[in-house]
Amino acid sequence: MNIKNILLVSPMYRELQALIEKEAPHKSFRFMPEKELSQDDLSWADALVSFNLKTEYDYSTVKWVHSLGAGVDRFLHKKDWSQEVLLTRTICSFGQRISEYCLSYILKDLQLHDRFQEQQRQKIWVQSTPKLIREQKVLVYGTGEIGQRIAEVFSGLGVNVYGVSLGGKEKAGFTKVMTLDTHFSVLNEMNYVINTLPLTDKTEKLFDDAIFSGLSNAGFINVGRGASVDDNALLQALTTNKIRFAILDVFEQEPLADSNPLWDHPRVQITPHISAITTPSEGAACFLKTLKNIDDNRLLANKVNTNKGY
Repeated sequence: MNIKNILLVSPMYRELQALIEKEAPHKSFRFMPEKELSQDDLSWADALVSFNLKTEYDYSTVKWVHSLGAGVDRFLHKKDWSQEVLLTRTICSFGQRISEYCLSYILKDLQLHDRFQEQQRQKIWVQSTPKLIREQKVLVYGTGEIGQRIAEVFSGLGVNVYGVSLGGKEKAGFTKVMTLDTHFSVLNEMNYVINTLPLTDKTEKLFDDAIFSGLSNAGFINVGRGASVDDNALLQALTTNKIRFAILDVFEQEPLADSNPLWDHPRVQITPHISAITTPSEGAACFLKTLKNIDDNRLLANKVNTNKGY
C-alpha cells in the first residue's frame, strides 16, 4: 500500500504535528481540527488519522483510516465500510490505565472510604472492617487486550476474575471465560462487573434487565461504550439493589445531557470518558509504528476486523 498524503484531524493536532512530522519527512501531512475538515481534504488524502469525528464523512476515498483511540465504533457501527479501506486502531497503555481506574474504585469501595468520610464529617468514631480484595469475584465483559490486562492486574492480587466473550475462549488471568449465552448462572456470585466491550450490533443495549436482574448487590463499572447499557434498566437495577453502585465513564451521548437522571443519582459516579485517554506521545508512537509497518508490508497487530467491529 502506497501512503503518501496523510490527513490528521484531532483536537490535539498541534501536539501531534510536533511529534509526527519530523519522524516522517518523506510524507505529506495536513494537520487540523475537525471544524476545518472538508471532503476535499479527504479526497486529497491517502490516509486519515482521527477519532470520534462528529460529522459523517465518506471514508471510501482513502486507503487507510487509523483511529487515535482503541474504539472504532464511530467509524463502523451501523455504517457501510468499504472492504478496500484498511482500518487500524491505537494500542498503547489503555489496558493499564483502565485497570488502574477500575481498581481505584473497587478499593475505595472495599476500604469503606465514603463511610469513613461521612463519619469524619459527623465526628463519629465507629470502627468497621474493610474487605479484602482477594475475597472478591469480578466479572469482566470483554477478554481482548484491555480485558486481559484487567484480569492480569486483578488476578495478581488474588481476585477470581471471570470473563465473558463472544467465543468463550479461555484466556490467561481468567478463572473461567464464558459466552453471552452461558454466563447467566454466575451473575449472582459476582461482587463487581466491569464492561470493556466494543460497541457492535451484538453489544448494543447488552446490559439490560436480563443481565442486571441476575446480579445481587454488585458494583458496576462501564469503561466500554455507553450504548452497551440500557440506562433505564440500570436505574431500575439501582432502585432494586441489583446494582449497589455504578461507575460510568462512557455514555451513549457525550457530553451527558444536563437532564439525564444519572447526574443526580446518589449511587452513580460519573467521569468524563477519561479512563483511557490517548496522550499525544502515545498516539503519535502507535501511528508512526503502524505507518512503518504498512510501508514495510509487515503484519499489523492493530488491524481491525471491520466485519466484527473490533
